[in-house]
Amino acid sequence: MWQRRMRAVVVGAALVVLAGCGSQAAENAGTAEEVPGAPTARGTATAPAATALSWTRAAPIRIAGVRTADGGRSLEVVAEVPDGAGECVRDLRGALESVANGTLYVQVTYETPALDRDSGCTGTRRVETTVKLGEPLGTRTVMVNSLNVYTPAGATPPALRLCDENGCDPTPPRCTSSSYQQAVNDTDIPRHTSWEYRGCDDTWLVLDLSTRMGPVCGEADAGCSSSSVSQRWFYRAETEGWRPAAMNGGAGCAGIHKVLPELPDRLCASLPRLDRG
Repeated sequence: MWQRRMRAVVVGAALVVLAGCGSQAAENAGTAEEVPGAPTARGTATAPAATALSWTRAAPIRIAGVRTADGGRSLEVVAEVPDGAGECVRDLRGALESVANGTLYVQVTYETPALDRDSGCTGTRRVETTVKLGEPLGTRTVMVNSLNVYTPAGATPPALRLCDENGCDPTPPRCTSSSYQQAVNDTDIPRHTSWEYRGCDDTWLVLDLSTRMGPVCGEADAGCSSSSVSQRWFYRAETEGWRPAAMNGGAGCAGIHKVLPELPDRLCASLPRLDRG
């Protein structure tokens, strides 16, 4: 009997000690300092996996120029593409797609993640790609990405000249309405500018240009005020078209002959003083 009581007391004491150790261990787990690199009871945190960028085949933001190379058997196409801190362009391609009616159809593409906000491709840069033609370009025109048309006519080799909304003609300059509009397009003035013919021959062209003023100027009913700024431009004929030579709004020849003494009297003698607005 006595021995059984002693065993009971010993077992009970052992349970109390175990319970106390367990309680102390729990307290230490909550207050222990973590050792760098050592495993802990909390486990190891896993960093989220990076999201893969989505690459898409696209056309250049714009074509900045085209020139011939290799004796006219190749084209060097300068394109504006996305740029950023990481890789923004890969697999740049330039290829001749077809030839028809005196025009070579060229396609320029590349792969880019620029459509993904996380790509960081928010800037731009210029790149070049070579397009093999197989035979000299000659007098044929080049259409790039079914949008821009370039021609060797009136251009300074090896560059090709970009055609505009009036087409690739007139070249050389002529005394025609379409040629006058071409001269206006090549002048550093606002696009919503009208012109009035004053005189033309094989070498010289005189136009009065008028630009409406206002916060939003475009078409006649686009909210422009009735006021305008007028300028008289004198153009000289060159191989690639009419090129601005001088400005003068005075009456007759006295003023313009100070800067263009070679201008014929017949093109300035009857000019009225220009009303500037």
